[in-house]
Amino acid sequence: MAGPLEGVKILELTAVVLGPWACQMLADMGAEVIKVEPPYGDSNRSLGASRNPKMSALYLTCNRNKRSLILDLKQPSARDAIMKIAEDVDVVIHNNRPQVMTKLGLEYKDFKAVNDNIIYCGTYGYGKQGPYGAKGALDDSIQSISGIAWLTQMVQGEPRYLPTIVCDKTTALYVVNAVSAALYHREKSGKGQEIEVPMFESMVYYNMAEHLWGNTFEPPIGKAGYTRLMSDHRKPYKTKDGYIAILPYLDAHWKKFCELAGREDLLEDPRFATLSDRVGNIDDTYDETAKTMVNRTTQEWLDLFGTTSVPTNAVNTLDSLLDDPHLNEVGFWQEIDHPTEGKLRMTKFPVNFSETPAENTRHQPVMGEHTRAILAEAGLSQDEIQAMLDSGATKAAD
Repeated sequence: MAGPLEGVKILELTAVVLGPWACQMLADMGAEVIKVEPPYGDSNRSLGASRNPKMSALYLTCNRNKRSLILDLKQPSARDAIMKIAEDVDVVIHNNRPQVMTKLGLEYKDFKAVNDNIIYCGTYGYGKQGPYGAKGALDDSIQSISGIAWLTQMVQGEPRYLPTIVCDKTTALYVVNAVSAALYHREKSGKGQEIEVPMFESMVYYNMAEHLWGNTFEPPIGKAGYTRLMSDHRKPYKTKDGYIAILPYLDAHWKKFCELAGREDLLEDPRFATLSDRVGNIDDTYDETAKTMVNRTTQEWLDLFGTTSVPTNAVNTLDSLLDDPHLNEVGFWQEIDHPTEGKLRMTKFPVNFSETPAENTRHQPVMGEHTRAILAEAGLSQDEIQAMLDSGATKAAD
């Protein structure tokens, strides 16, 4: 059964994680994705554990369901080839700085000249109209400038980067959302458009959803920062034998927690009477909860609250996620047999479509695996393809 984006053809000019992960999600949902790489390949091909060169773990987790085409876009024949391919694609996605695409002659206007209703999505550090528009960016730099890194300063006394590439992956979700919306608009109007998805603006939008707080009002009527999240007590609770996450957040949660945990005394305390009171006294709320949780084992608490609506969970490690019973029951972890890399573990696309399920249908390509086929499909003759191979404008896997 085909995915919801079956029939959509995407030309991917991206590397690292933001662009490749976004394009993989679109491919998971049925789009045909042609991944264009420079002669040295996507830089992520060499990051992480690997069995063979240029087929590392980080590349493998972001590039399934695609075909690989090698092009040296600095060479005229390669640029001509990509424009020929673009005549028959729906979407172009790149994550180069706008100035790079101008220099290469690969701006929206260039693609629109050969395909009038094409959708062109650029995703990079900063909106090109602003003073930061020419700056390069990676996840750490955007965590810093967007205020993400400062959140730990507010809690722990020094700014730190989150140990996940949150800016790359969050912005990738905006890319998928924006491209899908543009495809819907084109379906109604017949018109393509240019999309810009800047990381900085995307992450400030993300960060300030809850943290604008008192600055929501003009003039401000309080500080920035959602109070509950700024407490250094906000962390998994220690139990007799480990740790547990529990959040009796709503008033009904708090009442159930106090009753089952034998802390009815807290129900009479005005500091904790309502959600607003508990957030206003958040350090005391966390402290009393911590004093309670240490009295039983993790499993005892899980058994006690497991059938209630109070959010309660064990604290998984990255390794224990592989054995999580829920993930295994829903088929989240999937194994594939890759023709060069052997057996691989893959994640399932997390969204469930009743009529158009997303699927893993194509293995991650080796460099240039589909070069000859893609160029031939675009109308290049075998002699033209061979000339490009001879000049280094393209490469093909053996």
